[in-house]
Amino acid sequence: MAENRNSREMTARKRRWAPASLLPDPNPEPGYTFRWVRMSTMNQADPMNVSSKLREGWEPVKASAHPEIQLAAVESDKHRDNVVIGGLMLCKIPTEMADDRDAFYRTQAENQMRSVDNNLMRENDPRMPLFHERKSKVTFGTGT
Repeated sequence: MAENRNSREMTARKRRWAPASLLPDPNPEPGYTFRWVRMSTMNQADPMNVSSKLREGWEPVKASAHPEIQLAAVESDKHRDNVVIGGLMLCKIPTEMADDRDAFYRTQAENQMRSVDNNLMRENDPRMPLFHERKSKVTFGTGT
């Protein structure tokens, strides 16, 4: 009876076709976050973007460290040892640094929203309010 059940489960769940991802995901490494960094756009190199990402702490990933990613072509001799696909280079950063970076930008966005809200509050008139509190409320129907 157990054999019958196993064979039925295997045939019942067919894998569905899906288009291939343009950028493959590397096998996860504990303690690291991955990101594709733009090196060029429309065959125009973008060294400023690469250099700013490297200064932020992103490190290029060596192709030998991730053999599961098949490279279609090597685009430049300078980055021959790195994973480069379609003008994008795979980079990694320690997860703690990525979390700190996310927290920095989240705080910056919150401060900007607070500034916009304060600006609106200055011009708000109780007779014709421009600003509404950002609160949500859940109500339930009476069931009739």
